[in-house]
Amino acid sequence: MTPLYITHFQLDRAPMSKEIPDAELWTPPSKEALVDDLVGAVEEHRSALLVGEPGVGKTCVLRALRHRLPEARFRLTYCHNATLGRRDFYRQLCVALNLSPSATAAALFHAVSLHVQELGREHAHPVFLLDEAHLLHQDTLDHLHILLNYEWDSRALLSLVLVGLPELADRLSLRRNRSLYSRLHVRRRIAPLTPGDTSDYLRYRLERAACTREIFRPDAVAMLHEAAGGALRAIDRLATAALDEAAVHKRDHVERDIVRRVLALDAEHREF
Repeated sequence: MTPLYITHFQLDRAPMSKEIPDAELWTPPSKEALVDDLVGAVEEHRSALLVGEPGVGKTCVLRALRHRLPEARFRLTYCHNATLGRRDFYRQLCVALNLSPSATAAALFHAVSLHVQELGREHAHPVFLLDEAHLLHQDTLDHLHILLNYEWDSRALLSLVLVGLPELADRLSLRRNRSLYSRLHVRRRIAPLTPGDTSDYLRYRLERAACTREIFRPDAVAMLHEAAGGALRAIDRLATAALDEAAVHKRDHVERDIVRRVLALDAEHREF
């Protein structure tokens, strides 16, 4: 069933949907430098760390990175189930790489290592993107630096990009993780959107949905931004609710009172 706000505002799709091609992802100017840094790190066969609060766009940055890296020169493997012990982690990695999983952690690690070296001979640099990495078991963290060690640590055949919440950086800075941390040459923290970013983001998303006019009033945008704390995921949720609320009340614009009503309802639901 088509949501009421789509017909009311004459849109051709849900503007805040996550179903958007990599090439059409919106990246604010404040995040372009971040994507450039990650692309530069991978192109130089280095590893990286990216942390940020929930919903600020970490996965969007990874998708932008994927879009920027030529498929002919790089092989990207994305893993997001980080709540596994070392053996199951490498088993998951083998499955993602289309390798036959073995029974032991040592055999799994050996299979992944051989695959990385084979890709190096084919001049295709492998990149492992480990999302939700703050959930990695310590025994996996203890071992990851070994995965980066090839030919007596003389060749950079693999890039790791660890992505997670800010506590990941705290864990990696501990003495027992110093071998891995020292190999993460690029370390970045993704910040929330600025108020200007939020305004541009809403405009861009609505334009993609065939909207040719401004629907959100500036003071409504400011209230949305403050309530969302600059987090994309929260902006998507609250903006969609505001569009729906405006449509129910047959309003041509989303104004401050609409957003205030949405925020009040949201606060009520959080109490349950």
